[in-house]
Amino acid sequence: MTRAAARVAALVSLVVITLAFVGPFLWLVLASLQPDASLVAKPTFRFSFRNFAAVLDWETVYRPVLNSIVISGATAILTVVVSGLAAYPLSRYKLRFKRHFMLTLLFTTGLPVTAVMVPVYSMFFRFNLYGSVPAMVLFLTASALPFSIWMMKNFMDGVPVSLEEAAWVDGAGWVQSLARVVTPLMAPGVAVVAIFVFVGQWGNFFVPFVLLDTPEKQPAAVTIYTFFSQYGQAAYGELAAFSIIYTAPAVILYVAVNKYLAGSFSFAGSVKG
Repeated sequence: MTRAAARVAALVSLVVITLAFVGPFLWLVLASLQPDASLVAKPTFRFSFRNFAAVLDWETVYRPVLNSIVISGATAILTVVVSGLAAYPLSRYKLRFKRHFMLTLLFTTGLPVTAVMVPVYSMFFRFNLYGSVPAMVLFLTASALPFSIWMMKNFMDGVPVSLEEAAWVDGAGWVQSLARVVTPLMAPGVAVVAIFVFVGQWGNFFVPFVLLDTPEKQPAAVTIYTFFSQYGQAAYGELAAFSIIYTAPAVILYVAVNKYLAGSFSFAGSVKG
């Protein structure tokens, strides 16, 4: 295959992949703006914000989205803190069973959460934790920790130990060096872990659906289920409008930290020979 043919094949593949992603999004936009939207969204000049007006109330949008922000944000913050503390000794010290521990973490990342939901559900009932948002946040944090520790450790390996040694000479302890030297230098890595956890929990439907007992505590990922009737019929227009509102906070968060995600680890000039 010539170089020109390879470029054409690569371009066609990219166009197909782009259409596969853009197509559903276009349907979402069209269906949200059509008064009587159906499963087949057709281009039309009849646009209306009736679907958005129908879903923009406290019970349907505002409270579930606020619950999602609280649950996902608390899980992300707690996961970043704990994974940072756990990754520090794995990155800085020579531990006897470090390789086995890292392989165990890698193995646990492949375990689906649904595989442990039955014993977790039983445990929550046994200890009177069913319906507790803080308890569910702790469980979500525990389920996100293995992969977060793995990522945080890899990011932390990129920070030269000599920078910490300079801080130790000045009298700083490991906590101060971690907070004031390592963490600021690996800010892109911290942002990646936080976004990874936040977006993962933002779309989590199964865990809140099982562990939360009342609609007042459930996030937007569970509320979206209410747009389907008992017989599987859906209010497509309202569902599309709710989906756009539902995805907005995650997109806004990504844009807000985009400079950290796009940044690179550069320590030029920080270490002198």
